[in-house]
Amino acid sequence: MAAQNFTGDGQQRTIEDIFCSPVLSAVLYGHLTFLSVLNSFLSVTAFSLWNALILIALRKESSLHPPSKLLLRNLATTDLCVGLISEPPTVIFWMSVKSEHWNICPFAFAAWFITSYIFSGVSVGTLTAISVERLLALVLGLRYRQVVTLKRTYVIVFTLWVFSAGFSSTYFWNPFITYWYGSIYISLCIIISIFSYTKIFHTLHHQNQARGHVQQPNQANQLNMARYKKAVSSAIWLQLTLVACYLPYDIVAVLWAESETLSSLYQAGSYTATLVHLNSSLNPILYCWKIVEVRQAVKDTIRQMLCFCFSS
Repeated sequence: MAAQNFTGDGQQRTIEDIFCSPVLSAVLYGHLTFLSVLNSFLSVTAFSLWNALILIALRKESSLHPPSKLLLRNLATTDLCVGLISEPPTVIFWMSVKSEHWNICPFAFAAWFITSYIFSGVSVGTLTAISVERLLALVLGLRYRQVVTLKRTYVIVFTLWVFSAGFSSTYFWNPFITYWYGSIYISLCIIISIFSYTKIFHTLHHQNQARGHVQQPNQANQLNMARYKKAVSSAIWLQLTLVACYLPYDIVAVLWAESETLSSLYQAGSYTATLVHLNSSLNPILYCWKIVEVRQAVKDTIRQMLCFCFSS
């Protein structure tokens, strides 16, 4: 199913043989229980506790511009899918390695690998789209709502899912192609996001200088600019959190793809992969912290749920 790889002893083995082997399980034996428990906890927080509330809140929220709202909902959906779809095979994989169920381990690893790359690809792409959308909102001005439409945003979201699923499926041909795709794709998305936010700060700086020569600035423009800056601040926090969670794994993945043996990177890869999953539990906290409308909608949702529980 997967491509062959040379290990340190000169043998050719599939990537499933490498990750589902007694030799490598010995490297992580003292960590397997902790990784299983930690990923189980992240599955619950990513699925039921946080992202479900965020999706409900975003559905109720009406003050956000529809394309912006769709991108946030898509990001929350991928985080929800991580907890619901990607985390369970991760836990099964760790438990199968610990209990040495080598007939289950390869399938659990493949499910974890493919689903993780699909949802990670969509998450990274969505945050990049948010950065570009924020830049367009600034530079296009009144033309923004004509150019950035809900229909076009749906096309972008659909393309992200198809693109991520297509490249993740290269695992069945050669998983190291998927490793390189992930590394190059994440790096490219980060570069685009850095360019977008740098351009935003540069443009805002020039606008502030020009506004300093105006004796009586327009109050409506000041209010819109304040809301825009808050939206940019929220997007940057999401972007920085993603970089902090994804970059360590991105580095390890490059080393994996170039190394003749994975044993030396097995422990680092295990924890950096868990760090990637942690991002899906952190994003909802950032929504509530940085986006006032979402925070209020979450409070209202929780209040309604509590009233319903006590009334019944």
